[in-house]
Amino acid sequence: MQAASGQWEVLRKRESIDDIISDPETSPELVARLRLLDEARDFSVEVLGLPDNKSYRTYAELDRDYVVWNVFAAPEFSLAPKNWCYPVAGCVSYRGYFSKDDATKEAEGLEAEGFDVVVGGVAAYSTLGKFNDPVLSTMMRWDDIDLIAVLFHELAHQVVYVKDDSAFNESFATAVEEIGVRLWLDSRGEQETMTDYVAGRELQQSLMTLVVKAREALEPVYESDIDIAQKRLLKREHLQTLADDVAAELQRNGREAAGWLTGEINNARLISTTLYEGKLPAFRALYLRCEENLDCFYTEAKNLADMNVTDRELALPAGDLLRFGGGLDQQWLV
Repeated sequence: MQAASGQWEVLRKRESIDDIISDPETSPELVARLRLLDEARDFSVEVLGLPDNKSYRTYAELDRDYVVWNVFAAPEFSLAPKNWCYPVAGCVSYRGYFSKDDATKEAEGLEAEGFDVVVGGVAAYSTLGKFNDPVLSTMMRWDDIDLIAVLFHELAHQVVYVKDDSAFNESFATAVEEIGVRLWLDSRGEQETMTDYVAGRELQQSLMTLVVKAREALEPVYESDIDIAQKRLLKREHLQTLADDVAAELQRNGREAAGWLTGEINNARLISTTLYEGKLPAFRALYLRCEENLDCFYTEAKNLADMNVTDRELALPAGDLLRFGGGLDQQWLV
């Protein structure tokens, strides 16, 4: 009921982007950003081959910082996420609430049951083409590139989506986002922005490498038969090592912690991180295998989506060490 009510609020607040742009009461800043998004939406169809429909052709003003708050949870000694199942989306590794208080209450209940929990605000989401999703005011907190990136990401969910496989879905959409931003910046000749974008992606890859290392250290601990007190001690030590390594990497790059890095690191936070990027190297490899042809890339991704989960995992190409593949200079995620 809360999901239906929240979705209805978003839909009823939609206004045509063209009407908002032409309204003299609209601020120049909002007009400029909506024009940029309109241009990016056309680009998503003409260059990226993403769905040509009414999604992201309207705008909804919401009176809050985020549209939903997602709750992630995992057992104290496991990196397997708790899943929630829904009629349309299937089973996913998080539960979304249109109220922060509701999300916090759910998280507190799960913590009382012994789960590691994290709550994260979400500025945009996709209804998989079931509704004409609007651009949301909550998205306007981002800079131009992040704004365009999330537009490509959410539209990608309308191309390929597999019930019960959140990691596959999110990693595919992140790959499309990544490819799309590179092509967008290349088409506009924005080399300085491209340099900054690539640097940010490479830093994110370095952080992801640290997360993978921590997961590999934690898994044998969780599977062992040692007593609970010792297991908790080792867990704290490994997570503290990760926190220290992340802080050092950020300091080396002159960056401050943001997003998933700003809270206590636990199993749920690790899951929320790898959900969006855990299979990203495989999709990068798939794109290169298709010789950077998006039609081929989408077809191959759809073929993978049609497989059962075991066959899909086996068929995903290896790409663990692959850097950001693109048409410019073979370099290479939030």
